[in-house]
Amino acid sequence: MFKDFKTFISRGNVIDLAIGVVIATAFGGIVNSFVKDVLMPPIGVILGHVDFSNLFITLSGPHTTSLTDAQAANAVTLNYGLFINTIVNFSIIAVAVFLLVRAVQKLYRPAPAPVVATKECPYCFSNINPKAKRCPNCTSELEL
Repeated sequence: MFKDFKTFISRGNVIDLAIGVVIATAFGGIVNSFVKDVLMPPIGVILGHVDFSNLFITLSGPHTTSLTDAQAANAVTLNYGLFINTIVNFSIIAVAVFLLVRAVQKLYRPAPAPVVATKECPYCFSNINPKAKRCPNCTSELEL
């Protein structure tokens, strides 16, 4: 069983997947920081000094002015501002992954097949190889 596990782990695909997960986690942290620290503050200023991470509705418990105060008071809250931040994070990551996959697909796109010139059989009018001596469709002898 250990030998099978060792064979499974030593395959290139598993190692590539592990590297991809580590890089994706780091990239997710970068995007989270970008959204929280760079993107959302200007959007909040444009919308009238709104801090999206502090948008919430108190469902039960004392009414507070900040999310941290509500959580400290054990109030039940609906944190729609954090949800908006998460949607923005997801959108940025989805666009980045789309662009990455698209670039990789262009790199590994197979070369187009060479175009083979054809000629028309004068008897059955089908397309045939120009070097053919007989038509493969009607078996007529062809002039070269």
